[in-house]
Amino acid sequence: MTRLTRDFGDTMKKEAVPAVSSDVIFASSRFPNYRIGANNQIMETKDDPKLLSMKEVIARETAQLLDQHNRLSVRDLASKFEKGLAAAAKLSEEARLREAASLEKHVLLKKLRDSLESLKGRVAGRNMDDVDDAIAMVEALAVQLTQREGELIQEKAEVKKLANFLKQASEEAKKLVDEERAFARSEIDNARAAVQRVEESLQEHERMSQASGKQDVEQLMKEVQEARRIKMLHQPSKVMDMEHELLALRAQLAEKTRHYLRLQKELTRTKKGEENVPHLYELEGNETLGSYLQIQPCSDNAPDVSNCSIQWYRVMSDGAKKELISGATKSVYAPEPFDVGRILQIDITSENQHIVLATTGPIDPAAGLGTYVEALVRKHDTEFNVIVTQTSGLHHPTESIHTLHVGKMRIKLCKGKTTIAKEYYSSSMQLCGVRGGGNAAAQALFWQPKHGQSFVLAFESQRERNAAIMLARRFAFDCNIMLAGPDDRAPLGT
Repeated sequence: MTRLTRDFGDTMKKEAVPAVSSDVIFASSRFPNYRIGANNQIMETKDDPKLLSMKEVIARETAQLLDQHNRLSVRDLASKFEKGLAAAAKLSEEARLREAASLEKHVLLKKLRDSLESLKGRVAGRNMDDVDDAIAMVEALAVQLTQREGELIQEKAEVKKLANFLKQASEEAKKLVDEERAFARSEIDNARAAVQRVEESLQEHERMSQASGKQDVEQLMKEVQEARRIKMLHQPSKVMDMEHELLALRAQLAEKTRHYLRLQKELTRTKKGEENVPHLYELEGNETLGSYLQIQPCSDNAPDVSNCSIQWYRVMSDGAKKELISGATKSVYAPEPFDVGRILQIDITSENQHIVLATTGPIDPAAGLGTYVEALVRKHDTEFNVIVTQTSGLHHPTESIHTLHVGKMRIKLCKGKTTIAKEYYSSSMQLCGVRGGGNAAAQALFWQPKHGQSFVLAFESQRERNAAIMLARRFAFDCNIMLAGPDDRAPLGT
């Protein structure tokens, strides 16, 4: 082996170095470390695990930059991008130097292989086998060097891509810094101008205060206190006066309405030529939604109303259509929203007598009820406080407060957190005003969620009762369901 090494050195001096072929591929940025093992085998030494490759270093730096992007200030971000750009340029320079070193390594391997080939023809026997092993080792080194050079080219492309990204990011960061700086300067100028205006206003106020003097300020405070005292004294009395005046006006309006209805009825009888015909009954009450109508005897010869057969009807104002109001067979009836714009007619049958009464005109709507209902329609669910007076035709013993929920898809009756009834709008559901009873009929409604279950609910006011009926019918109509009372969907002919 000593002689072989010496001859190999002489051959290297004599032989000319051939040129490197143009199809050489550089795959690594550094020359691998090898050592000769047993049986003259080439063994690659493992790198120090603490030393990271250039690709891993670039990936780690990129991850750190992206992680810190959200918490860095604009100036720090620009500085970081500039440092990254410099580091990328340095890595690119190192890659170029490694590429040159790799080129020299390929040249050396090429020369070494050519020298071994030329030496192979000069030796024989065991020395030739050693030369063949050396040639195989050189070829293996060349293959591994080529693979590493491929990795170097890939890393070089990634470094170039990262350098372009960092360069663009640095330019955008600089632009962002300039914009933020200009915006900050503008804000500072605006703040300074505002501070200056405030200072000028304070100075002006101070001058005016000094000019007016302490006496004027005390006089002004006394006047303000006196004005507040007068307002506190007179405002409650003014409200009370307005309430009393409103109650008086309502009483006067009710009296005028009754007088008007009485005159209207007398005028109607006079036109029909019935002024001399004795009348046994008359209809009392305001003909408007929210009130109730009651049949009253007006003659001593009139039979007792409780012994008569009574039936209420809805009649169109032109008299073309007449609808029977199912269940309205009592002497008292509270109009409901369906009755607005229609005339109410009452047929009274007593032994051999048949008497027909009617309202003087169509039922008037309640003032402000339409606007109130339109405001409730915008809500998904509206709650009303009610008292259950009857359940499935039986008197309800307690008068505890319940809550009626009228929603866009269903109606629910609850007592606290307990649900008494809950049903979606359907063709089997019925909802209408109570048809009978006393003067509380105007505040009660009948609700049948499904067959075999019904409730009579009393509301806090007539307005709440009528609003609940109109709201439920509005939501049911949106679900293509006609929500009404018993048999209200079947009009009768005159």
